Amino acid sequence: MCTAITYNTQNHYFGRNLDLEYSYKETVTITPRNYNFKFRKVKDVNTHYAIIGMAFVADNYPLYYDAINEKGLGMAGLNFPGNADYKEEKEGKDNIAPFEFIPYVLSQCSNIKEVKGLLKNINIALINFSNELPASPLHWIISDKEISITVESVKDGLKVYDNPVGVLTNNPTFDMQMFNLNNYMSLSIEQPINNFSNKLNLETYSRGMGALGLPGDLSSASRFVKATFTKMNSISGNSESESISQFFHILGSVYQQRGCVHMGENKYEITIYSSCCNMDKGIYYYKTYENSQITGIDMYKEDLEGNNLISYDLIKGEQILMQN
Repeated sequence: MCTAITYNTQNHYFGRNLDLEYSYKETVTITPRNYNFKFRKVKDVNTHYAIIGMAFVADNYPLYYDAINEKGLGMAGLNFPGNADYKEEKEGKDNIAPFEFIPYVLSQCSNIKEVKGLLKNINIALINFSNELPASPLHWIISDKEISITVESVKDGLKVYDNPVGVLTNNPTFDMQMFNLNNYMSLSIEQPINNFSNKLNLETYSRGMGALGLPGDLSSASRFVKATFTKMNSISGNSESESISQFFHILGSVYQQRGCVHMGENKYEITIYSSCCNMDKGIYYYKTYENSQITGIDMYKEDLEGNNLISYDLIKGEQILMQN
Protein backbone atom coordinates (compact mmCIF):
# COMPACT_ATOMS: atom_id res chain seq x y z
CA MET A 1 0.00 0.00 0.00
CA CYS A 2 1.09 3.63 -0.21
CA THR A 3 0.71 7.16 1.12
CA ALA A 4 0.97 10.40 -0.90
CA ILE A 5 1.01 13.96 0.44
CA THR A 6 1.47 17.57 -0.54
CA TYR A 7 3.18 20.21 1.61
CA ASN A 8 3.76 23.94 1.21
CA THR A 9 6.37 26.20 2.75
CA GLN A 10 8.08 28.88 0.67
CA ASN A 11 8.03 26.30 -2.13
CA HIS A 12 5.53 23.57 -2.94
CA TYR A 13 6.21 19.87 -2.48
CA PHE A 14 4.60 16.61 -3.63
CA GLY A 15 5.60 13.01 -2.96
CA ARG A 16 4.79 9.62 -1.58
CA ASN A 17 5.77 6.38 0.12
CA LEU A 18 5.69 3.33 -2.13
CA ASP A 19 4.83 0.36 0.10
CA LEU A 20 5.14 -3.05 -1.54
CA GLU A 21 6.74 -6.44 -1.00
CA TYR A 22 8.64 -6.33 -4.32
CA SER A 23 10.38 -3.90 -6.63
CA TYR A 24 10.26 -3.46 -10.41
CA LYS A 25 13.75 -1.92 -10.54
CA GLU A 26 12.24 1.56 -10.71
CA THR A 27 14.39 4.54 -11.65
CA VAL A 28 14.09 8.31 -11.40
CA THR A 29 13.16 9.06 -14.99
CA ILE A 30 13.03 12.36 -16.86
CA THR A 31 10.87 12.59 -19.97
CA PRO A 32 12.09 15.54 -22.08
CA ARG A 33 9.74 17.74 -24.07
CA ASN A 34 10.23 16.00 -27.41
CA TYR A 35 9.93 12.37 -26.33
CA ASN A 36 7.17 10.78 -28.41
CA PHE A 37 4.41 9.65 -26.05
CA LYS A 38 2.55 6.86 -27.81
CA PHE A 39 -0.94 6.21 -26.49
CA ARG A 40 -2.97 3.12 -27.33
CA LYS A 41 -6.31 4.72 -28.27
CA VAL A 42 -5.66 8.45 -28.63
CA LYS A 43 -3.26 10.49 -30.72
CA ASP A 44 0.43 10.45 -29.85
CA VAL A 45 1.84 13.52 -28.18
CA ASN A 46 5.17 14.52 -29.68
CA THR A 47 5.79 17.85 -27.93
CA HIS A 48 4.76 18.35 -24.32
CA TYR A 49 5.78 19.48 -20.85
CA ALA A 50 8.91 17.85 -19.43
CA ILE A 51 8.29 15.34 -16.62
CA ILE A 52 10.39 13.92 -13.79
CA GLY A 53 9.34 11.09 -11.50
CA MET A 54 9.75 7.51 -10.39
CA ALA A 55 9.06 5.00 -13.14
CA PHE A 56 9.59 1.47 -14.29
CA VAL A 57 10.79 1.83 -17.87
CA ALA A 58 9.49 -1.00 -20.07
CA ASP A 59 10.08 -1.07 -23.83
CA ASN A 60 11.33 2.52 -23.61
CA TYR A 61 8.03 3.65 -22.05
CA PRO A 62 7.99 5.30 -18.60
CA LEU A 63 5.43 3.60 -16.36
CA TYR A 64 5.30 6.39 -13.80
CA TYR A 65 4.39 5.71 -10.16
CA ASP A 66 4.56 9.41 -9.29
CA ALA A 67 5.83 12.46 -11.13
CA ILE A 68 5.68 16.22 -11.58
CA ASN A 69 5.89 18.27 -14.75
CA GLU A 70 7.77 21.50 -15.37
CA LYS A 71 4.64 23.56 -14.68
CA GLY A 72 4.43 22.30 -11.10
CA LEU A 73 1.64 19.75 -11.54
CA GLY A 74 2.13 16.50 -9.63
CA MET A 75 0.42 13.12 -9.85
CA ALA A 76 0.72 9.74 -8.13
CA GLY A 77 -1.07 6.42 -8.58
CA LEU A 78 -1.82 4.39 -5.44
CA ASN A 79 -3.10 0.86 -5.04
CA PHE A 80 -6.91 0.65 -4.94
CA PRO A 81 -7.77 -3.07 -4.98
CA GLY A 82 -11.40 -4.12 -4.97
CA ASN A 83 -12.63 -0.62 -5.78
CA ALA A 84 -10.84 0.29 -9.01
CA ASP A 85 -13.12 -0.53 -11.93
CA TYR A 86 -11.82 0.15 -15.43
CA LYS A 87 -14.32 0.33 -18.26
CA GLU A 88 -14.70 -1.02 -21.75
CA GLU A 89 -13.66 1.39 -24.48
CA LYS A 90 -16.31 4.03 -25.16
CA GLU A 91 -16.88 5.69 -28.50
CA GLY A 92 -16.56 9.47 -28.36
CA LYS A 93 -14.40 9.34 -25.24
CA ASP A 94 -10.64 9.62 -24.76
CA ASN A 95 -9.92 6.01 -23.82
CA ILE A 96 -6.84 6.10 -21.63
CA ALA A 97 -5.13 3.02 -20.19
CA PRO A 98 -4.33 3.17 -16.45
CA PHE A 99 -0.58 3.11 -17.18
CA GLU A 100 -1.03 6.06 -19.56
CA PHE A 101 -3.01 8.25 -17.19
CA ILE A 102 -0.06 10.00 -15.49
CA PRO A 103 1.83 10.85 -18.71
CA TYR A 104 -1.40 11.77 -20.51
CA VAL A 105 -2.29 14.35 -17.84
CA LEU A 106 1.18 15.66 -17.01
CA SER A 107 2.21 16.00 -20.66
CA GLN A 108 -0.49 18.59 -21.38
CA CYS A 109 -1.92 20.11 -18.17
CA SER A 110 -0.36 22.88 -16.10
CA ASN A 111 -2.88 23.15 -13.24
CA ILE A 112 -5.93 21.49 -11.68
CA LYS A 113 -8.37 23.65 -13.66
CA GLU A 114 -6.95 22.23 -16.89
CA VAL A 115 -6.97 18.70 -15.43
CA LYS A 116 -10.66 18.95 -14.56
CA GLY A 117 -11.38 20.06 -18.12
CA LEU A 118 -9.42 17.12 -19.52
CA LEU A 119 -11.16 14.64 -17.22
CA LYS A 120 -14.59 15.50 -18.59
CA ASN A 121 -13.91 13.36 -21.67
CA ILE A 122 -11.64 10.68 -20.21
CA ASN A 123 -12.60 7.04 -19.90
CA ILE A 124 -10.03 4.95 -18.03
CA ALA A 125 -10.21 1.78 -20.08
CA LEU A 126 -9.19 -1.75 -19.18
CA ILE A 127 -6.07 -1.91 -21.32
CA ASN A 128 -3.00 -3.83 -20.17
CA PHE A 129 0.50 -2.65 -20.94
CA SER A 130 1.36 -6.24 -21.84
CA ASN A 131 0.49 -9.79 -20.89
CA GLU A 132 3.30 -9.69 -18.36
CA LEU A 133 2.20 -6.29 -16.98
CA PRO A 134 -1.58 -6.26 -16.52
CA ALA A 135 -3.41 -3.12 -15.42
CA SER A 136 -2.94 -2.39 -11.71
CA PRO A 137 -5.98 -1.31 -9.65
CA LEU A 138 -5.21 2.34 -8.90
CA HIS A 139 -6.63 5.69 -7.91
CA TRP A 140 -4.76 8.96 -8.20
CA ILE A 141 -3.96 12.18 -6.38
CA ILE A 142 -3.30 15.15 -8.67
CA SER A 143 -1.98 18.42 -7.26
CA ASP A 144 -0.86 21.78 -8.51
CA LYS A 145 0.88 24.28 -6.25
CA GLU A 146 -2.32 25.21 -4.43
CA ILE A 147 -5.01 22.51 -4.62
CA SER A 148 -5.43 18.75 -4.96
CA ILE A 149 -8.02 16.36 -6.33
CA THR A 150 -8.51 12.61 -6.11
CA VAL A 151 -9.60 10.62 -9.18
CA GLU A 152 -11.20 7.20 -8.86
CA SER A 153 -12.60 4.98 -11.61
CA VAL A 154 -15.20 2.88 -9.79
CA LYS A 155 -18.32 0.92 -10.74
CA ASP A 156 -20.41 4.11 -10.70
CA GLY A 157 -18.05 5.81 -13.13
CA LEU A 158 -15.19 8.29 -12.93
CA LYS A 159 -15.29 10.18 -9.63
CA VAL A 160 -13.37 13.42 -9.13
CA TYR A 161 -13.14 14.63 -5.53
CA ASP A 162 -11.71 17.87 -4.24
CA ASN A 163 -8.97 16.85 -1.80
CA PRO A 164 -8.68 19.59 0.86
CA VAL A 165 -6.11 17.70 2.95
CA GLY A 166 -3.70 16.86 0.13
CA VAL A 167 -3.33 13.26 1.33
CA LEU A 168 -4.17 9.92 -0.26
CA THR A 169 -3.69 6.32 0.83
CA ASN A 170 -5.61 3.30 -0.47
CA ASN A 171 -8.99 1.82 0.47
CA PRO A 172 -11.75 2.70 1.16
CA THR A 173 -12.94 5.27 -1.39
CA PHE A 174 -11.85 8.86 -0.84
CA ASP A 175 -15.27 10.13 0.26
CA MET A 176 -15.30 7.51 3.03
CA GLN A 177 -11.73 8.38 4.06
CA MET A 178 -12.72 12.02 4.47
CA PHE A 179 -15.86 11.11 6.41
CA ASN A 180 -13.79 8.95 8.74
CA LEU A 181 -11.86 12.04 9.86
CA ASN A 182 -14.99 13.05 11.79
CA ASN A 183 -14.20 10.26 14.24
CA TYR A 184 -10.97 12.02 15.21
CA MET A 185 -12.10 15.64 15.48
CA SER A 186 -11.34 15.69 19.22
CA LEU A 187 -7.62 15.02 18.67
CA SER A 188 -5.37 17.94 19.49
CA ILE A 189 -1.73 18.97 19.57
CA GLU A 190 -2.47 20.55 22.97
CA GLN A 191 -2.62 18.78 26.30
CA PRO A 192 -6.18 17.61 27.07
CA ILE A 193 -8.43 18.91 29.80
CA ASN A 194 -10.68 16.71 31.89
CA ASN A 195 -14.01 16.43 30.10
CA PHE A 196 -14.58 12.92 31.40
CA SER A 197 -16.21 13.95 34.68
CA ASN A 198 -16.03 16.95 37.01
CA LYS A 199 -16.36 14.51 39.88
CA LEU A 200 -12.97 12.94 39.15
CA ASN A 201 -9.56 14.52 39.52
CA LEU A 202 -8.05 13.31 36.23
CA GLU A 203 -4.67 14.66 35.20
CA THR A 204 -2.29 14.32 32.29
CA TYR A 205 0.78 12.22 33.02
CA SER A 206 2.64 12.49 29.70
CA ARG A 207 3.21 14.87 26.86
CA GLY A 208 1.23 14.25 23.67
CA MET A 209 -1.94 13.01 25.35
CA GLY A 210 -4.07 15.36 23.27
CA ALA A 211 -3.57 12.93 20.39
CA LEU A 212 -4.65 9.81 22.30
CA GLY A 213 -6.65 7.74 19.84
CA LEU A 214 -4.59 8.70 16.81
CA PRO A 215 -4.20 5.46 14.81
CA GLY A 216 -0.80 3.86 14.75
CA ASP A 217 -1.44 0.71 12.74
CA LEU A 218 -0.45 0.30 9.09
CA SER A 219 -3.89 -0.10 7.49
CA SER A 220 -4.70 2.37 4.72
CA ALA A 221 -7.57 3.98 6.67
CA SER A 222 -5.35 4.50 9.70
CA ARG A 223 -2.47 5.83 7.61
CA PHE A 224 -4.82 8.36 6.04
CA VAL A 225 -5.78 9.70 9.47
CA LYS A 226 -2.20 9.64 10.81
CA ALA A 227 -0.69 11.30 7.74
CA THR A 228 -3.44 13.93 7.63
CA PHE A 229 -3.08 14.81 11.33
CA THR A 230 0.70 14.97 11.02
CA LYS A 231 0.67 17.04 7.83
CA MET A 232 -2.07 19.47 8.88
CA ASN A 233 -0.26 20.26 12.14
CA SER A 234 3.27 20.20 10.73
CA ILE A 235 5.50 23.26 11.09
CA SER A 236 8.67 23.83 9.08
CA GLY A 237 11.13 26.54 8.23
CA ASN A 238 11.10 27.87 4.67
CA SER A 239 14.56 26.77 3.54
CA GLU A 240 14.90 23.90 1.09
CA SER A 241 16.70 21.67 3.59
CA GLU A 242 14.15 22.34 6.35
CA SER A 243 11.23 21.82 3.98
CA ILE A 244 12.32 18.52 2.46
CA SER A 245 13.47 17.25 5.85
CA GLN A 246 10.02 17.97 7.31
CA PHE A 247 8.33 16.41 4.28
CA PHE A 248 10.19 13.14 4.81
CA HIS A 249 9.37 13.26 8.53
CA ILE A 250 5.66 13.49 7.67
CA LEU A 251 5.96 10.47 5.38
CA GLY A 252 7.96 8.77 8.12
CA SER A 253 4.92 8.87 10.39
CA VAL A 254 3.37 6.12 8.23
CA TYR A 255 6.57 4.36 7.16
CA GLN A 256 6.43 0.56 6.92
CA GLN A 257 9.19 -1.55 8.45
CA ARG A 258 10.09 -5.01 7.22
CA GLY A 259 8.45 -7.66 9.36
CA CYS A 260 5.29 -5.75 10.37
CA VAL A 261 3.10 -6.61 7.34
CA HIS A 262 3.44 -10.27 6.33
CA MET A 263 2.38 -11.02 2.75
CA GLY A 264 2.83 -14.79 2.93
CA GLU A 265 5.84 -17.08 2.60
CA ASN A 266 8.93 -14.94 3.22
CA LYS A 267 7.50 -11.68 1.85
CA TYR A 268 6.94 -8.50 3.83
CA GLU A 269 5.59 -5.16 2.71
CA ILE A 270 8.05 -2.32 3.23
CA THR A 271 8.39 1.30 2.21
CA ILE A 272 10.54 0.68 -0.86
CA TYR A 273 11.13 4.38 -1.39
CA SER A 274 9.90 7.78 -0.24
CA SER A 275 9.88 10.73 -2.62
CA CYS A 276 9.63 14.49 -2.31
CA CYS A 277 9.37 16.69 -5.42
CA ASN A 278 9.98 20.42 -5.34
CA MET A 279 7.22 21.50 -7.71
CA ASP A 280 8.74 24.96 -8.19
CA LYS A 281 12.30 23.89 -8.95
CA GLY A 282 11.76 20.54 -10.69
CA ILE A 283 13.91 18.59 -8.23
CA TYR A 284 13.06 14.99 -7.33
CA TYR A 285 14.36 13.88 -3.92
CA TYR A 286 14.15 10.30 -2.67
CA LYS A 287 15.17 7.87 0.04
CA THR A 288 15.07 4.07 -0.16
CA TYR A 289 14.46 1.44 2.47
CA GLU A 290 18.17 0.64 2.66
CA ASN A 291 19.41 4.21 2.15
CA SER A 292 18.13 6.93 4.48
CA GLN A 293 20.28 9.61 2.85
CA ILE A 294 18.28 12.10 0.78
CA THR A 295 19.31 12.02 -2.89
CA GLY A 296 18.22 14.70 -5.36
CA ILE A 297 17.96 14.89 -9.17
CA ASP A 298 17.36 18.24 -10.87
CA MET A 299 15.45 17.97 -14.14
CA TYR A 300 16.77 21.34 -15.31
CA LYS A 301 20.32 20.04 -15.34
CA GLU A 302 19.34 17.77 -18.23
CA ASP A 303 18.59 18.52 -21.89
CA LEU A 304 14.83 18.98 -21.73
CA GLU A 305 14.63 19.62 -25.47
CA GLY A 306 15.72 16.06 -26.21
CA ASN A 307 13.63 13.08 -27.24
CA ASN A 308 15.18 10.26 -25.23
CA LEU A 309 14.33 9.19 -21.69
CA ILE A 310 16.91 9.96 -19.00
CA SER A 311 16.98 7.51 -16.08
CA TYR A 312 18.92 7.32 -12.84
CA ASP A 313 19.23 4.07 -10.91
CA LEU A 314 18.33 4.39 -7.25
CA ILE A 315 21.17 4.53 -4.74
CA LYS A 316 20.06 1.77 -2.38
CA GLY A 317 23.07 1.06 -0.17
CA GLU A 318 23.14 2.86 3.17
CA GLN A 319 25.35 5.96 3.13
CA ILE A 320 27.01 6.37 6.54
CA LEU A 321 29.17 9.35 7.46
CA MET A 322 31.81 8.44 10.05
CA GLN A 323 32.83 11.45 12.13
CA ASN A 324 36.01 9.98 13.65
